Amino acid sequence: MKNAATAPSENVPKAIILTLVSLVIFGVQDIAVKLLVADFSVMQVVMIRFWGVALFTLIWIGRNSDLRLVARSHYPKLQILRSVLLLIDIWLFSAALGHMQTSDLQAMFMLYPIVVSLLAVPILGEKMGIYRWIAVLVGFVGAMVVIRPGFQTIDVSIWLVVGAVLSFSLYTVLTRKVATKDSTKTSMLYLALVALVLSTVTGVFELEAMGMRGWLLMIIVIVCAIATHLLFTVALKHAPASTLQPLNFLALPVAVGLTLLFFGHMTDVITLIGGAITIGAGLLVWFRETKSKKAPTN
Repeated sequence: MKNAATAPSENVPKAIILTLVSLVIFGVQDIAVKLLVADFSVMQVVMIRFWGVALFTLIWIGRNSDLRLVARSHYPKLQILRSVLLLIDIWLFSAALGHMQTSDLQAMFMLYPIVVSLLAVPILGEKMGIYRWIAVLVGFVGAMVVIRPGFQTIDVSIWLVVGAVLSFSLYTVLTRKVATKDSTKTSMLYLALVALVLSTVTGVFELEAMGMRGWLLMIIVIVCAIATHLLFTVALKHAPASTLQPLNFLALPVAVGLTLLFFGHMTDVITLIGGAITIGAGLLVWFRETKSKKAPTN
């Protein structure tokens, strides 16, 4: 496969713009989910979301590929596991949105690159150098600043976010693992089918009628989920992932702005400081990984 960094279609400014737009759309999706889970079951919301996303994925892949060939994986068990983990992440993240503001949730969720760095050691065989350990400690401090144990009640929402961070981090590491031999289409197909089946099995019993407002919000969630994926996929065709990865940390300021716009909630300074500390730790991990990949080998 040709490296995106040397592809003739490289256009970094365009890729950055597409990524930033995808982050805003992702933020809007979170706002819509928060409004939905206030009135409907999380299981129902996630189920209908995957109905739409899975339908689009199957049509998109099936247009130019044989689904039976795409379904052949070198890591079928890991593909199923990573799909289950992402579904769990979305369940927990959506449930947490029902208990806390989007900006506060994102401030804690920024811890996931640090957890990914830790999990990559036993699963991918990566080494844990001094800089990673520093990043882990700094990220932990940032998370504690956001949570503020002893100064505020640690309710169920905190544990929901912790669970979402852990499941998404493990999903990310396993995605790196399967990507060594399986194509992106194979990973997408497994995710679509597994999430479709499991979300339906768990959500169909909680299905209740949704009015016009509910369906409008649900359509926004589905369209945003698809649009975010497509925009970031196109962005990766114009710039390497290592260039775009740091932009993901802008999800926090986007969430802060959208939370203020839609709910009139101003994120407190301490939460923003904790989020900034965690983002700094994540950037340190990214910097060291990028530098190590560029280092010459004998």
